[in-house]
Amino acid sequence: MDHAVRYYSRSGNTKIAAEAMASALGVEAVSVDQQGAEISRPVDVLFIGGALYAYGIDKHLKTYIASLKKENVKKAVVFSTSWFSKHAIDLIKEELQGQGIQVAERSFYLRGKPSEKDQREAMRFAKENAD
Repeated sequence: MDHAVRYYSRSGNTKIAAEAMASALGVEAVSVDQQGAEISRPVDVLFIGGALYAYGIDKHLKTYIASLKKENVKKAVVFSTSWFSKHAIDLIKEELQGQGIQVAERSFYLRGKPSEKDQREAMRFAKENAD
């Protein structure tokens, strides 16, 4: 199976979770605002995450999701970190579904900065949802 991990992180918390997931899957976690973030060939599962900023998802993540082609993403799995709300998960799912991309029901959320235990949980989540 082909996997990809994409994220947007201002504080670095979502990046930590993304890198843990990517490590478990044997791929690189790439920020959506970096060169090479595009999904130019089909992937079976795209793990995609971000956080809530001023009651919405960051424009970088929103623009990235709008650029995704449903034929290149068989399924998306959403994750988020935040100090106060899981709402970003719903917003990311809505954007993905608006692109016609199938979104897994399960998602992953961490409150605050991921500890080593949280990172192990992120790795386990990625392995469990890799197909």
